[in-house]
Amino acid sequence: MDVSELLVDGFERVHEEVQAAVQGLSGPLMIARLDPDANSIAWLVWHLARVQDDHIAGVAGFEQAWTGQGWAERFGLPFPVGDIGYGHGPEDVGAVRIEDPELLLGYADAVHRQTVKWVSGLRPADLDRIVDENWDPPVTLGVRLISVLSDDLEHAGQAAYVRGILERSAMKEINDR
Repeated sequence: MDVSELLVDGFERVHEEVQAAVQGLSGPLMIARLDPDANSIAWLVWHLARVQDDHIAGVAGFEQAWTGQGWAERFGLPFPVGDIGYGHGPEDVGAVRIEDPELLLGYADAVHRQTVKWVSGLRPADLDRIVDENWDPPVTLGVRLISVLSDDLEHAGQAAYVRGILERSAMKEINDR
């Protein structure tokens, strides 16, 4: 397995987890929060897709799907177009009222396709390229890609966990009637 195959596999795993967390979910469950300070599934998946879109486009040198493919307009969120969710507090999370799973999955799919297409062409030597000199030591492409994968998998897992709790609660409510 070469480096591009390894990266494609990693991003495919993110894609699969996002699909499993969102597919077939009802609108109210998309924006439900386990408590007022918790993240919703909609926010978690929007954020992980925004991070991937922003960071991959940044190191690849192409336009983000968010702006280049019109997703920002379709979502109509009350944030600056460059917002990726970093530093969002409870009020910001609550403002991500995406109740359409197909809209959210459409954006995640667009980001995934763009990412996989680009990482498919990477070679081992590419991973040593410095992509961010604001850190000591400077961040290489390899480190940035692993950071994106790690963040995305963490948030996809959180979304799956929230879905499980919400579905279990809904079933308990039905059974208690």
